[in-house]
Amino acid sequence: MRGLILALGVLMATGANAAERFPVLSDGQMSPEQKAVADAIRSGPRGSLGGPFNAWLRSPQLADRAQKVGEYIRFHSSIPARLNEFAILISARHWNAGYEWYAHYPLALKAGLKPQVAADLARGRRPAGMAADETAVYDFCTELRRDRRVSDRTFAAAKAALGEQGVVDLVAVSGYYDLVSMTLNVAEVATPRDGALPLPDLK
Repeated sequence: MRGLILALGVLMATGANAAERFPVLSDGQMSPEQKAVADAIRSGPRGSLGGPFNAWLRSPQLADRAQKVGEYIRFHSSIPARLNEFAILISARHWNAGYEWYAHYPLALKAGLKPQVAADLARGRRPAGMAADETAVYDFCTELRRDRRVSDRTFAAAKAALGEQGVVDLVAVSGYYDLVSMTLNVAEVATPRDGALPLPDLK
């Protein structure tokens, strides 16, 4: 527990430089292209420019395309929400992306992921007590990152749990949230202090 508390302090300190790297753009500072993308994001299901979007606005065409991909992956994926959010947390843990964990930890619990599964993942352990479909997602996502491919056995388990579309969507959620995590870490987006399970800093 002491280690987790210290880790939260490290994550907060890391986020302190966010404004120095990509200052938040007001509407008056945006180009017409940036403003159009920002309005599209704010009027969509997310409702705000939190997370990576302030940084992505520096490349508005990228921001527009990425946010559309992300909208599908977040809100319309063929993967059930519990498993989709679990895959997002696996990305957050892989990159030690504090803001991503902060944003998706409560969503994962709301979708039905067991708190102990998330806690084990946060501590860098293979979670105990996973359901069979969660095991398939965990093995697929961790093996893909570790080995840069998946075995026939791991592929078959994911296909049995999710179907062919689900396997493709699982690759997509992993890749998209790797991009999000990399952006958050480069931008040093601060993690708010409101009680989400902190990510231990094991770097």
